[in-house]
Amino acid sequence: MLDWSNTRVCVTGGAGFLGSFLVEELERKGAGDVFVPEYPEYDFTKRDDILRMLEVSRPNLIIHLAAVVGGIGANMANPGKYFYDNAIMGIQLIEEARLAGVDKFVALGTICAYPKFAPIPFREEDLWNGYPEETNAPYGLAKKMMLVQCQAYRQQYGFDGIFLLPVNLYGPRDNFDLESSHVIPAMIRKMIAARDSGETVVLWGDGSPTREFLYVGDCARAIIMAAESYDGSEPVNLGAGWEISIKDLAETIAEAVGYEGEIIWDTSKPNGQPRRKLDVSRATELFGFEAQVPFGEGIGRTVEWWEANRVGYDERRSGLLGG
Repeated sequence: MLDWSNTRVCVTGGAGFLGSFLVEELERKGAGDVFVPEYPEYDFTKRDDILRMLEVSRPNLIIHLAAVVGGIGANMANPGKYFYDNAIMGIQLIEEARLAGVDKFVALGTICAYPKFAPIPFREEDLWNGYPEETNAPYGLAKKMMLVQCQAYRQQYGFDGIFLLPVNLYGPRDNFDLESSHVIPAMIRKMIAARDSGETVVLWGDGSPTREFLYVGDCARAIIMAAESYDGSEPVNLGAGWEISIKDLAETIAEAVGYEGEIIWDTSKPNGQPRRKLDVSRATELFGFEAQVPFGEGIGRTVEWWEANRVGYDERRSGLLGG
């Protein structure tokens, strides 16, 4: 177990969605020295910025959450950027952390790394048995390179790097930008807007794919548990262990926000990966993690947050991103 009070922690992406919950969890654990390098002051595609971060924070533990991410549309529009930025961040961070003598590195991968037709539920041993779903393969493969690097560095240098694979996350403070958001915040935003305007909601695909969702606070707790107790080379899934169809998800969110209009499915748009559901037994066995927040409760918290923060959201986000 880590002595959090004497551990210097650097959380890349710590000002983001998952990162904000992780930093709160670290504070609850009594971590006394948590450094959150924020973009653009620290751009981890640039080696000099990584070296400056390491000099300033001198971390014992790095938790690498930072990523360039988006939904299906954003992935299809930016495959090169999503591959390069995510790959170069991971490769440089792990190498410089090794050279700086960092004790432990926690790398966060993505469910997009799994093969398109991996058997359900996704088991970690199936990670290499096929090519990822095409619309987000560059992103998924770039993140999966951190697993290769951590395993290679453990073998050659004794570097303690672990690799975690979280399923789709949701919750308050998510990205609600319609150009880059994932499915739950996109649906919540569209349905509330349609509810208030009397318009009709149009969603991509035919509603048949299934997805698994993990509440962001549960994921933050899982990462802390892994950092404390797991030192192995094998990847570990982080999820809730169930799935819901996109059609049923849409109906759940419509009920949660009070949208009573029609939902039209645009079948000219891609569905994405057919099914996603994780085998989460390894996380339970290795460090005792199980999801706690019921889905309905988590959706309610997310809707409540958006209702309270949607006025002026785009303007605030544009300012934060320098737009």
